[in-house]
Amino acid sequence: MAFPVDLRRCQILGLAGTACLALGGATAGALPVRDVLHPASAQAALGLVGAYFGVVLLVAAWALLGTLVRGPRPPAPRALLLVLATWAAPLLAAPPLFSRDVYSYLAQGAMVEAHLDVYAHGPSRLGGPLAGEVAPLWRHTGAPYGPVFLAVAAALSGLTRGELPAGLVGMRLVALAGVALMAAALPRLARHSGADPSAALWLGALNPLVLLHLVAGAHNDAVMLGLLGVGLVAALGRWPVLGAVLVTLAALVKAPAVLGLAAVVVLQIRAGRGAAKALAVTAAAAAGTTVAATAAAGTGYGWIGALDTPASPQNWAPTTLLGRASRAGLEHLGSGLAPLAIPVWHTLGILAAVTAIAVIWLRLRPRPVYALGLSLVAVAVLGPAVRPWYALWGLFLIAAAAPGGAVRHRTAAVTGALALCVLPSGGPADTGQLLLAVSGGALALVVLWQAHQARLAPVPGRAA
Repeated sequence: MAFPVDLRRCQILGLAGTACLALGGATAGALPVRDVLHPASAQAALGLVGAYFGVVLLVAAWALLGTLVRGPRPPAPRALLLVLATWAAPLLAAPPLFSRDVYSYLAQGAMVEAHLDVYAHGPSRLGGPLAGEVAPLWRHTGAPYGPVFLAVAAALSGLTRGELPAGLVGMRLVALAGVALMAAALPRLARHSGADPSAALWLGALNPLVLLHLVAGAHNDAVMLGLLGVGLVAALGRWPVLGAVLVTLAALVKAPAVLGLAAVVVLQIRAGRGAAKALAVTAAAAAGTTVAATAAAGTGYGWIGALDTPASPQNWAPTTLLGRASRAGLEHLGSGLAPLAIPVWHTLGILAAVTAIAVIWLRLRPRPVYALGLSLVAVAVLGPAVRPWYALWGLFLIAAAAPGGAVRHRTAAVTGALALCVLPSGGPADTGQLLLAVSGGALALVVLWQAHQARLAPVPGRAA
């Protein structure tokens, strides 16, 4: 007998998952410094177990929902949007989870509000309690974000007067607005690409990585992807200039979105506009938007030189891992070239990404949305820094435009794995924390299995 699945059960199971995650995050999340508990404390340990218990329940709910979406009677997009809202609701009251980046956003916004050069100085120049909330790695590092996001952060700083609780709520609302734009764009992009809108929403918006990192973590990638999505929707219609403007605004949040301008050009050509005219219109719109947005933000063009800020030697990008291994080998040999190992590998990764993007567009130019999704995957994987939420750059568009089930299945499998890769505190894990996290996940699996067995058991008085 198959396990009975319906939309309501998926909704309740996912809600239980995010509720447990929010409760666990209250003691094990990326808390303000004054509230951080020692990892060995009973409260922190219980919170970590509860958080991972919730993550596994959420992933299970999402996987079960996927069986419905792929079934003969998939839920309508409107029903899936209700599920998304239900799952996200408990996370609105949770502390930041899986990263302390939101504290960096607030500090950088306060710097812009105070007329400090956010690209030349790190939050340590701001000083005060807010700078103390920033992860030590980034306190002395300039912002890698564009003027559009920094203008939003500065406006939020002014509205909240630098108060941390209000700032955290405000930044999460900004991220939620980005997720809402993503969810609004996905069905239209899917229809254009010949894909099922419900399947696109399941993979691209209800994805656990969206809930864990864009909603719970309040990452500004949500704003980038939301603007990119609606920009592509505009370019699909009769508003290519608006599409170019919106995609440029996305790139002025985070730089990888600039690749979306290639899709805007191709979409215009497919609509009958000449290649030269399409390129000129898109370039003019992008340049004008960049100048206007930078002038309005008042941050200057320092963001161009700060684009390599995320490239820290502590990240787990493939090129960084290769660089570390090469450096260790050169140091063992006593070579003076050891310090160059990581920069060389980062450069090779960038060259490989450029090559991959060129090949993708040569082969998939008739499918610009899908080509853009694969290009953003190449940037995320081959770039000098990798974070689990970077996978959403390409996943969002692959969800809308992937040509077949095999690609979607592999993408879903990667999502499930990445959802388990970061502790709720966003910090490095020691052996004890790993054991607690595994225990929480294992407990969730036991509960799910028992629920499965209970539903399969015959009811007394009825035929088995």
